Amino acid sequence: MNDSDIKYMQMALKLAERGLDSVEPNPAVGCIVTKANQIIGRGWHKKFGGPHAEIKALEDCKSLGVNPKGATMYVTLEPCSHFGKTAPCTEAIISAKPAKVVVATVDPSEHSNGRGIEQLRAAGIEVETGLCQTEARLLNAPFIKFAATKQPWVTLKWAQSLDGKLAWAPGDSSRRWISNEESRKDVQRLRRRAGAVLVGIGTVLADDPFLVPRPPKGKKPLRVVLDSFLRIKLGSRLLRTTKTAGVLVFTKQETIMEKSGIADRIIGKGADLVGYPDTHGLSNLHYLLDELRDRGIGEVLVEGGPTVIASFLKERLADEVCIYFSPKVLAQKGDVDIAGPIAELTSMVDLHYVTARQFGDDICISGLTEEAMRNISIDKRAQQ
Repeated sequence: MNDSDIKYMQMALKLAERGLDSVEPNPAVGCIVTKANQIIGRGWHKKFGGPHAEIKALEDCKSLGVNPKGATMYVTLEPCSHFGKTAPCTEAIISAKPAKVVVATVDPSEHSNGRGIEQLRAAGIEVETGLCQTEARLLNAPFIKFAATKQPWVTLKWAQSLDGKLAWAPGDSSRRWISNEESRKDVQRLRRRAGAVLVGIGTVLADDPFLVPRPPKGKKPLRVVLDSFLRIKLGSRLLRTTKTAGVLVFTKQETIMEKSGIADRIIGKGADLVGYPDTHGLSNLHYLLDELRDRGIGEVLVEGGPTVIASFLKERLADEVCIYFSPKVLAQKGDVDIAGPIAELTSMVDLHYVTARQFGDDICISGLTEEAMRNISIDKRAQQ
């Protein structure tokens, strides 16, 4: 591989980024086609169910009146070789007769996992893999994890003041937000990517949230509430809007039996009610993630309070942490503080591939956990 190869693959990765927030649960993929060291086609996967990047790039060649025969294609993910919402990309590539295809990373899905590469090679096309592999796997980390482990990607998100407060004192309705409007707009981006948004019952009782991305467009995430004792109010915004977006209330099996009347009314509101067995103890979050996996949900955004956040960290179930720091010092008794629950963790949480972004006066720090690095098969040394 030479510098030109790297340049073209990085361009393909930039194209792939354009599909983020629109293609999920599919991966974001970009493709560049070159001939005689000139770009003759560009494409990316624009929305879920739409044409894949390779198809768009080959269509671009055609629109420019250039024959891709003998060209080199740079693709950020292994081309699909199966029929899904679209025909196999490998068939279109083989028909176009490029001389070479450079693939950043293999697709670990059961229907792929090297099969697309094998088909291309069997057709006489040279295939090289691994160029910019780390960047490609980071770009589609939720997809890679779900495909490889059959477990959802879990992102913990919260906003806090400089003194570690997540919310004002209960009852202070005049001051609702810790973060600013720009930060809150970025949270909508996270919600649009997720298949499910999860909160604890404390957040529901305190804030009566809606949890649907604003402005609403495309698919809407399943809204999940951790509510062991069925304290959710029947008139809550969540239960009033089950036709707008799905709601799943996660509780104890014992509670469903003890409060069968309330359980029936929650179901009557259109929500799903899932009970976990008491024998699971601290593993009830594992039980929940298995339930979400079985529903085909590959990415979960956790927006809970400090207890919920600490529980995911304690159980080593978080893949990504996203914290919005607001330049405020609340210093009031009764404010919701994250320090207590976090202090109960028994081991350090070390983040990798840390990024810092500024939203007005707020700063967002995000990074991947050790578990995430294993889940998407990235060596920490790749950061060096």
